[in-house]
Order: sequence, then structure tokens, then C-alpha cells
Amino acid sequence: MAQHQSAIKRIRQSERARLRNRNYKSQLRTAIKKLRNLENKEEAQNQYINVTSLLDKLANKGVIHANNAANQKSKLAHFVAGLS
Repeated sequence: MAQHQSAIKRIRQSERARLRNRNYKSQLRTAIKKLRNLENKEEAQNQYINVTSLLDKLANKGVIHANNAANQKSKLAHFVAGLS
């Protein structure tokens, strides 16, 4: 167990950040699954805008890596473009 006050505070901070990041990632996974389950191209395009916005926000916050966000956006764009 940590003895220094700064180490104890850091443990508290990192635990809050871990829970916050877990929630963000869960929201992201849910949004991606909803997008992938859509079959209507117009709905998918609207949902794609929301998902890309969420990906950018999480990349800026450091929850996910910027390249990971770019790869996800590319894959989802390809998926939406392939819908009829």
C-alpha cells in the first residue's frame, strides 16, 4: 500500500480515470455495434457522423490512440459506402 500522500492521491485519480475510460469505451463499442447492424444507408450515414465524432473526442482525450480512431473511421466508412 502506498505511504506517501501524493501516491495515495494518484491511486485515487487513476481509479477514477480507469472507470471513466471504461465507460467511454463501452459507449463507443455500443455505438459501433448499432452502426454495423443498420441496413439502411441513410440511417447509417447519420449514425456514422455520430460515431466518428465520438471517436475523435476519445482520441483527443487520450482514451484511444489517434491511429486506432483513424482505422475505425476508415473501416466504418467503407462499411457505410457498401450499403445499398
